[in-house]
Amino acid sequence: MPTPEILAPVGGEEQLIAAVRSGANAVYLGGQNFNARRNAANFAETDLAKAVSYCHARGVKVYVTVNTVVLDAELPALEEEADRIAEAGADAVIIQDMAVLRLFQARYPSLKRFASTQTAVHNVDGARFLESVGFDSIVLARELSLAEIQTICASVSIQKEAFIHGAHCMSVSGACYLSAMLGGRSGNRGLCAQPCRLNWTSGDHPYALSLKDMSLLAHLTELADAGVNSFKIEGRMKRPEYVAAATAACKLALEGKPYDAESLRAVFSRSGFTDGYLNAKRDEQMFGYRTKEDVTGAEGVLASLAAQYRNETPLVPVDLAFSLTEDAACLTVSDGAHTLSAQGVAPERAVHRALDAENAQKSLEKTGGTPFFVRSFSAKIASGYTLPASALNALRREALDALLAQRGQTQPHKREDFAISAPERYLSNFEKPALWARFYQKEQIACAQSYEKILLPAEEIDSALLAQLGDKLVAQLPTVLFPADEPAFDAKLDTLAKAGLSAVWANNSYGIALGKRLGLVVHGGYGLNVTNTESLRFYEAQGLGSLTLSFELAMSAIKSLGGTLPRGIVSYGFLPLMQLRNCPIKASLGCAACGQNGTMTDRMQVRFPVECDQYRTVALLNSVPLDIAERSMRGLDHQILYFTRETRAEIETVTARFLAAEKTQDAHTTGLYFRTLL
Repeated sequence: MPTPEILAPVGGEEQLIAAVRSGANAVYLGGQNFNARRNAANFAETDLAKAVSYCHARGVKVYVTVNTVVLDAELPALEEEADRIAEAGADAVIIQDMAVLRLFQARYPSLKRFASTQTAVHNVDGARFLESVGFDSIVLARELSLAEIQTICASVSIQKEAFIHGAHCMSVSGACYLSAMLGGRSGNRGLCAQPCRLNWTSGDHPYALSLKDMSLLAHLTELADAGVNSFKIEGRMKRPEYVAAATAACKLALEGKPYDAESLRAVFSRSGFTDGYLNAKRDEQMFGYRTKEDVTGAEGVLASLAAQYRNETPLVPVDLAFSLTEDAACLTVSDGAHTLSAQGVAPERAVHRALDAENAQKSLEKTGGTPFFVRSFSAKIASGYTLPASALNALRREALDALLAQRGQTQPHKREDFAISAPERYLSNFEKPALWARFYQKEQIACAQSYEKILLPAEEIDSALLAQLGDKLVAQLPTVLFPADEPAFDAKLDTLAKAGLSAVWANNSYGIALGKRLGLVVHGGYGLNVTNTESLRFYEAQGLGSLTLSFELAMSAIKSLGGTLPRGIVSYGFLPLMQLRNCPIKASLGCAACGQNGTMTDRMQVRFPVECDQYRTVALLNSVPLDIAERSMRGLDHQILYFTRETRAEIETVTARFLAAEKTQDAHTTGLYFRTLL
């Protein structure tokens, strides 16, 4: 079994050097646009080509992040970014938005496509779906246990990455809208402001939305045995000393050697590290935050860590063949793929001691200051001749410099004839979008006659309800469904399908595979994070019945989208802002104290409800409901009233207002529909 690669984060040139010299087999970095760490230094066009050349010369691969959602207005700039990446000769692109997938598939098919953590691959159906649509690699969700990782790895043949060190987001990646809704800075757009790291409380437990950083360095052999091909380190916003420490520690751990755990903790941690998700111990021990001691602890190790990558590291083995005749000296160097020769000055007749193979080797194998080390040496030397050490050193430098330059030559990817076509604005057949309603529990269902569709969690549906509501009833799939829960849920959904269920609402791409496998119509949810026409076209090609657009998208952009797939929006509700596997209320207070009716409190003492999903995961809801009843939504096919904890009386009131298009007088938000998202 091949040794898994070490994949290091790179936010700028210094981090790049630190990663390569510390033992990374591959690095991931961002261009100037469309990457999920837009506040990192990142790499402009010429810098990107230099970075690829530097890495390839040293045997290191380069993966470029294009892992934000994209707006229609940005699609021309996206095409330019794709051209720059392909011209630079990068090895792969890391992708969230399906528009980006379609572009690279069609224009640069030789450039590998890796699924970003923002795609939230967390179960078997999700992994299989991404493999089926053309991804070459997936990165597994950080919330998975070792057994669940093994299950997913066994289900697909493409490469599998797993994060093994670095920050834990509280929410499942790609399913967090907290920063966008509270401050207009979207994580899906690469500008997360990390409001979860502020002092949220659960009861009297502080920092209840902040997890310790993960460190799985003690489990690398287990992960490799489970099928992980790439060990990914988080931290493109971190300083180069952190990159060096984490990369070097990973390399040593992978080799079964001891590493400096204390230096690694000192350079950056949040109250230490955790492996809680991998060990399926999701409890209060996983929580932690950045203390004053954590900050000051880094000061003592930075200088020593910087010294570790100050000089070139011998990474590339070379074979040297030296010959000396009465007319010339020649050194041939080969790395196995590239072979070249350098010619030296003519030798002199030896007066005292002739040059022999042993002395020639001593001079020629001094590769310090280069990324090469000598794997083998051979020599053919005419007797009676000599060459000064300075001439031998010059010959070595010339040959190795030429080899380094040849290895670093970028190989642009071939461009195919493909361009993203300009969207023709979609025209709905509806004068006013049809009302859909989502209920948390079946006891809430009211005003059923007013809705075209009723969305209800699958566990709440039974044969009696199916008989009553028929095709109006749509099963809402869990936004996240981990492998441990897949078999039972699949059986439940299969039973419902045989009882007459005709459609599901999928908030993650796994639901597309699951729904289609059971012969059900799949309606895409807001969690697919669709923000552009090309992505709409992708899901139309997947056979979806409709799509609910991202609630991070401005109304002006929503109404200018093209494609032919029926679409709608969420127009009312306490929006889910985060999806959490380690429930902070359970960890701090216990399920009994919550009664599936818990709340979180932010530092301004604002209370946010928490919705429990069958004790599997929870959703942090917004503190006030989205409500745009009075706004024109002409051009859309449906609008969803997303009910969570409302009583039947409250539901009836909201429904009546939306039917009459009357503005609410209660506290509410209009969300991001009428704001400019960064």
